[in-house]
Amino acid sequence: MLLGTVLVLLLFGGAGAASAHAALRATDPKDGTVLKSAPRDITLTFTESVGLLDDSFRVLDPDGKRLKVTDAGHGAGGSDTARVSLPAKLAQGTYTVAWRVVSADSHPVSGAFTFSVGKPSPAIVAVDTGPTENPATESLFNMGRYLAYLAAALLIGTAVFLTACRPPEPARLRRLLWAGWGTLLGSTVFLLVLRAPYESGAGPASAFSLKAFERTLTTRPGEALLVRLALLLVAYFFVVRLLRLGGERLPRGWQAAGGALAVGLALTWAAAEHASAGIQVPVAMTSAMLHVLAMSVWLGGLAALLTTLYRAPSQLPAAVLARFSKLAFASVTVLVGTGVYQSWRGLGSWGAVTGTTYGHLLVLKLLAVTLLLAAARLSRQWTGRLVKVAAEAESEAESVVREKVPAAVVREKVPERVGGPPSAPEPAPVAPGPAAPAYRHGLRRSVLAEVAVGVVVLVLSTVLSGTLPGRAQAEAAEAGPATGGLPAASVTNVPFTVGGATGKVQITLDPGRTGDNSVQAIVYAADGGLATVPELRLSFTLPAKEIGPIDAGLKNKGGYWGTNDLTLPLAGDWRMKATIRVSDVDQISVTKTVRIVG
Repeated sequence: MLLGTVLVLLLFGGAGAASAHAALRATDPKDGTVLKSAPRDITLTFTESVGLLDDSFRVLDPDGKRLKVTDAGHGAGGSDTARVSLPAKLAQGTYTVAWRVVSADSHPVSGAFTFSVGKPSPAIVAVDTGPTENPATESLFNMGRYLAYLAAALLIGTAVFLTACRPPEPARLRRLLWAGWGTLLGSTVFLLVLRAPYESGAGPASAFSLKAFERTLTTRPGEALLVRLALLLVAYFFVVRLLRLGGERLPRGWQAAGGALAVGLALTWAAAEHASAGIQVPVAMTSAMLHVLAMSVWLGGLAALLTTLYRAPSQLPAAVLARFSKLAFASVTVLVGTGVYQSWRGLGSWGAVTGTTYGHLLVLKLLAVTLLLAAARLSRQWTGRLVKVAAEAESEAESVVREKVPAAVVREKVPERVGGPPSAPEPAPVAPGPAAPAYRHGLRRSVLAEVAVGVVVLVLSTVLSGTLPGRAQAEAAEAGPATGGLPAASVTNVPFTVGGATGKVQITLDPGRTGDNSVQAIVYAADGGLATVPELRLSFTLPAKEIGPIDAGLKNKGGYWGTNDLTLPLAGDWRMKATIRVSDVDQISVTKTVRIVG
């Protein structure tokens, strides 16, 4: 079953890059703006707090050369901002800024934007920001995250099952308990080593960089993983003590210590993921901690119960089943309460349920949880039947004792003990009714179904934790489309032949969206060299809305024609008409269709 789980996790891990929870809200300077004088700083504002890297900013000048900037830091707005200072003197032209940060929930996010000083450059330098995450590193890192969740459930759930339910043969759960502890320890070390290349988008081989590893230890996710390692080392002694009980009740002091360790482990997830950012952080972290604990107690306890049902040679006492039934019911109650709160916090609106990937995954998780609750209800029914059969058997045994003890005493003439009544022989155990084996078989099947569906819920929960919440997506959308990513400038080539002259005009609309746009038009001769023309006019018409023609008002900028004052009010397919005059009597008009997005 564990091998199948790992294969499912690998499939989910390779499904695609996880969307980070931090979204770019604004840039200063604004994307695509033209400034009269050079800015002193560049500031980015995000929807949540972000961590900074050594290479968080790359600023390219109009010639494509990288500028030397100061180390990145947080701005006056706090930890949800990133700022870098520029050199004192900047040349005229368009600058490209590529950025990369780590959101508070530990996921990297990157993008790029442009601004111009004085006037835009004839051609904008394109910068490849690269993938947000290296595919190999991402798959390995996600697999480590999934295994960590699974191991935490096995460790905490099995420990709670041994402590609270007190099965008669705890040694049967030894392997399960050590598997949870060892897997969680190994996956934590694995995540700590891969943390640096995961954040920087590098390959797995860069994990062996000592400098990058040292930087990881100073970040919040790295510190959370270090705390988890320390807690696991302490938990080793708790596991050893727990396995020495032999079915006895764990002393209260050890119970308190085990509870503190479980809470501490759950907090390492809450402190490093999306609960630590956004709205209502204290409430969200408490809810996330309780959610992890309830999930671990339920799913890990189910695995322990299933192992006991299949491996224990003797019949499992009904009292153990009754104790776990109460424990599972409490866990489900906590899971439902915290799950509703976390869903509300992540979605933000009903529209996000159908309009975002986060909402779609949440619906799938809800369906899986519904199946899980149905299986849990069936298990609870089988447990109730077994407890009832056991109670009837115990009642029958007591009746037998009351009827047979006096006759046995008389028949055997047992002499009276000094200082006490005569001892009675032990009555033979009364076997449960014929329905008990069928009930146990039904319980095994329902618990197995619970475990199988629970693994699916665990996978969906982990994938959901790496998906952009609907609330953050809405906040980013409110900031406008020009604040995220590399600007989608529209470039159109217009060939012409007139009066014996042949060439083309390369027309760039930046950013190629509704609202204000800058236009740069460069005329090329047939041999590819720059050409000069006495006049170049450009107009735009939107036939679908009967808008236009709108004259762009191009001006000769000395080497190219341009303007920063073109406003296109609506999205759609615009007809761009270029009129090129090459002499006093020779001119031509060419019409092209350009797509303007909203």
